[in-house]
Formats: sequence, structure tokens, C-alpha cells
Amino acid sequence: MRDGVSERGTGLTGFRRYTWWAVPGTAVLCLLPLYGGWLLDGDVPRWTRAPAVAALVVAAVASAVLLSARLTPPAPDGSGPVRPPRGWVFAAVAATAVLAVLPLLRQNYGLWGLAPAVTVAIGATYLTGRRRLLLVAGAVALAVVPGGAVSLAAGDGEFAYAALFPAGLVAFTVWMLLGPLWAWDVAGRLDRARRLEAEVAVKDERLRFAADLHDIQGHHLQVIALKSELAARLAERDPARAAAEMRDVRQLSADALRDTRAVVHGYRTTTLDDEIANATRVLAAAGIDARMTLDPAAVTAGRAAPARHLLGLVVREATTNVLRHSSARSAEVDYRLAGGAARLRFSNDGAAAAGPAAAPAHALSGGSGLPGLAERLRAAGGELTWGRDGDRFEVVASLPGPADGAAR
Repeated sequence: MRDGVSERGTGLTGFRRYTWWAVPGTAVLCLLPLYGGWLLDGDVPRWTRAPAVAALVVAAVASAVLLSARLTPPAPDGSGPVRPPRGWVFAAVAATAVLAVLPLLRQNYGLWGLAPAVTVAIGATYLTGRRRLLLVAGAVALAVVPGGAVSLAAGDGEFAYAALFPAGLVAFTVWMLLGPLWAWDVAGRLDRARRLEAEVAVKDERLRFAADLHDIQGHHLQVIALKSELAARLAERDPARAAAEMRDVRQLSADALRDTRAVVHGYRTTTLDDEIANATRVLAAAGIDARMTLDPAAVTAGRAAPARHLLGLVVREATTNVLRHSSARSAEVDYRLAGGAARLRFSNDGAAAAGPAAAPAHALSGGSGLPGLAERLRAAGGELTWGRDGDRFEVVASLPGPADGAAR
């Protein structure tokens, strides 16, 4: 049993561990004590004990392996059914046959059906829909035959018990094993949906950026192309006007470059309010408990627009680092006024799980990252720091108060 990396911070690790003990553990614990007690009975012939012990060991191991394989997480896209290991399937069937025949020869109607019931239940876990229903119904119906036939041949008067108890045992065992596995499958589908929602949120943000960039560049480039074509036509017959058109092209190119830089660095749309709302949505979609603590005085105080953008960029960068570089389960954003300065603190609990390299990984995420933002905050009279505090990683930004043009 191995915990998947994608299960960190979702609670699935503990649930997976519980399911493993509840399903393979229960199957093995049903087989070993009951068949072991029967083998220790003095009435059991010695010649049956050696093959029965060998079959019991094989059946227990095969049951644990097959059910553990059934609990293995599927492909990331959730496509394709889980396939059982064929060698262990054959081993389980052979051991089941031995454990069914030997007790049945001793007219033990209560025990012989246990191993077949476990094997049928394991087979049912790998099937879905109509195929599973047909397997279970057919096994319940067939379980009536062996015990009933032996009872009639022996004339022991226990036909009803010999025929009906194994059938009920098969139905109960299937129900007992399929219940926890059904819950595990539902949890797995919900986890895949959670990860898909997080990916969609990131893609939506990329599409928003692409749309902003297209709106700016599309207009500028179209005008530049038209004016360049006009200047080329006027170059010989009206050089003065052609030069004027090219001056316009130069100015448009400078405007396009400035606006593009504004979009890339977030000046155009990034504000602290928008980025806090976006961080809450994206972190929640990634299964991270995001808590926001906002000082009403800081929220309502007037701030200069450039400073709002700077703190918004800090929230965006810290959110990206949490998603890319940590296995955080919770994150906290705290924004308040303290000592005449606006102070923003973004922390998460993924530092311990990320190991010694957590700090560099959080601090750098490509591009300018936190170091670049730190330089820009220093230029605005503020400060940006980051580092580990126990099992938490914190990013702290501060800017001068309203009188100095700080940010919200």
C-alpha cells in the first residue's frame, strides 16, 4: 500500500489506509481463524491438513494482493478499468477449490463456502454494472448445489442448512467487501474532480491573461501595420507625410511595449482585492483550506493604485508558489494596518512536507518571482520577506501607510 503524491492534503491517505485494513484485512482475518480452527480440530484427518494449510496460506496472500491491487489509484484521467494480476487470480481459484472440497468432504456445511465467497467477492470488485450483478447472482444460485447434493447423498437431514447457508454467506461476503470499496471509488472520483477543478481555474486565468494581451496587442499591431503600409506608399510622392506616419508608428510601438509590460507585470488589472478573491477560489479548488483575515480599517482606507497592484502581485505570486511547490493543506492571508503601515502576511503549512528545499522552491517560481517583487516594494518604500517558521512558510509584505501612498 503506497500513498499517492496527489492524495497529500486531501484526507485520502488516512481513508485509503482505513479501507486497506477494512477490506483486505477483513478478508484475511475471516479466512485464517475459521479455517485454522477447523484444521486444529482432532476429527480432521491428518492427510487433509498439509494441503489445507498450503491452500489457506495461498488464499490469504492472494486475497490481500488482489484487493490491494483493486485499491491502487487509477490513471490520472480515471480512464480504463483496474485489471487484476492474472497469476494471483489463478492461485486464488486453485486454493479456493482445495478449501471448498476438503471441508465439504467432512460435511462441514458452514465452512466450505467461505473461501468461494471471498473469491467471488474479490472478482465482483473488479467488475461493474450488469457483469457484477450476473457474477454475484450466479454464485449465490450455484452455492446451493454442492452442500445440498452432499446432504442428500449423506441423508443427514440438514438439506436446508447445507443448501441455504453457503448462498447467504456468498451474498453477505460480497456486500461486506463491496461497501467500503464503493466508498473508496466515490472518494477517488471526487478527488479527480477536485484536481480537474483546480486545473480549470488555472486555465481560466491563463485565458484571461491571453485575452488581455490580445486586446492590447491586436489593436496596436493592426494600426501599426496600416500606418506602415501607408508610409511605404507615401515615401516617394510625399516624404514629409510618410515621415509623420512613421513617427506615429514609433509612438504606437512604444505604447504597445508599455501596455504589454503592464499586462505582464499585472499593472493593468491586478489589485489586492481581486487577487485575494482569486486566491481563495483557486486554493479551495486545489483542496487547500484558505482563510482570509482582513482588517476593516485597512480595507476601507484609501490607497494609491500602484501600491494596490504591488500587494496584489504578492498574493498572486504566493498563491502560485503554494500550488506549484508545496503540499499544503491550509493557507492563511492576513491583511491589516500596523504602526502606520499596511502589512500583508501569506502563510501555508507545506514547508515541513516539502523538506529542506522548501524555502528556495517557494521563493523562486520562474520569472521575477519574490526577489523581483522585493526590489519593487523597496523602491516603493516597503519591504518583502519570506522564510520558514517551523512547519509553515510565510511571505510578509509591508508598505507605508495612506499618507505615504501605500497599498491596499
